[in-house]
Amino acid sequence: MDKIDAIRSFVEVAKTGSFTAAADNLGHSRIKVSRHVSEVEDWLKLRLLHRTTRRVSLTQPGQEALPLCEQILNATAALESQAQVLHTELVGNIRVAAPIGLGQNLLFDVIKTFACLHPKVRIQLLLSDRMAQLVDERVDVALRYIHQPEENLIARRLLQVDSVVCASPEYLARQGTPSHPNNLSEHNCLTHLDARIWSFVIEGSIQEVSVSGNLDANDANVLLKASLEGMGVALLPLDIAGPYLKRRKLVQILSDYSTMGAAIWAVYLSRSYQQPAVRALIDFIAERWKEGATVPDLPQ
Repeated sequence: MDKIDAIRSFVEVAKTGSFTAAADNLGHSRIKVSRHVSEVEDWLKLRLLHRTTRRVSLTQPGQEALPLCEQILNATAALESQAQVLHTELVGNIRVAAPIGLGQNLLFDVIKTFACLHPKVRIQLLLSDRMAQLVDERVDVALRYIHQPEENLIARRLLQVDSVVCASPEYLARQGTPSHPNNLSEHNCLTHLDARIWSFVIEGSIQEVSVSGNLDANDANVLLKASLEGMGVALLPLDIAGPYLKRRKLVQILSDYSTMGAAIWAVYLSRSYQQPAVRALIDFIAERWKEGATVPDLPQ
């Protein structure tokens, strides 16, 4: 028995409620589809369908088996698609949206390697710190720093990125080092857009702290530059601040209080009809970032 073909016949009969309609959709004979369903029932030792001369309906075991069978078919399709990617040359255009800081640092290194491996894939990288509109801007995949993706989007979690509160040694020598998040009210805090609330884990619970300063920016790299120049205290993703912390150009402060970091997610509209090049790029990014060594460790 070809279990995949047999499962496919069962799923099609369950969806159409008809052996004849299922046979037409699959390009098989009605007898073959009926045999497939019987083979699945024999294999599972369960009666999956009620059969009468007028209609076909799912039994209770059939209702429970249907979503599992659909998962098997989806996984098989994904595996076949991945195998096709590995055996064929990737071609096409991919529009990728990402925050500016991510695109200039972590993402660029991965894109560069992917482009070398697949020279016939053209990547259009749209960098902005606002949320890209996937439909209006014809974006194939958007990378976002978020805690949880929107429910109407398909999302894949790629990498956890912690955030750190930091400032230059010159600023701290001049203004002092805060010992508690509440002390930030006494400092010039450099904020992203209008994000004047920073969240910390204090005594086991999440607490929000209001901050203020004389510079807001929609680009984390601008805030990085401002903090390096001694303008104030910044809350920055570790992938951006890490190299400067290691070189002591910046100093992490309030390290006893965890900040609410975010994960980098790949979000897109649908898994259906996703071109192989897009799927291959998402898989490539996930695999490279899973290997480690992309987000710097904090200096000891």
